[in-house]
Amino acid sequence: MSTLHTVNKSPFEKSSLDACLAHAGTGANVLLLEDGVYAATTGTAVEQRMKQALDSVKLFVLGPDLMARGLAEDRVIQGITVVDYAGFVDLAAENDKVQAWL
Repeated sequence: MSTLHTVNKSPFEKSSLDACLAHAGTGANVLLLEDGVYAATTGTAVEQRMKQALDSVKLFVLGPDLMARGLAEDRVIQGITVVDYAGFVDLAAENDKVQAWL
């Protein structure tokens, strides 16, 4: 059973991302949205953790939420896929369930 995990909290304020990555199974999809998009950017304290996560999960970041926070797509860690709202809907439809990490 496939699961789309969503993380909407900044990794610098909450432990939601760490909890998500600890519980997401190999091959799971993880979508960073709202303040969770900060985890997808280069040059941060969580960059190495995100690169390691790419070995076991597929990471996505919501492009409109990047833009809303003044972050350019060229700052996204290599291997993380930027999706738009239609891509978010596709991810939700392609997975059997959605788990929100708050």
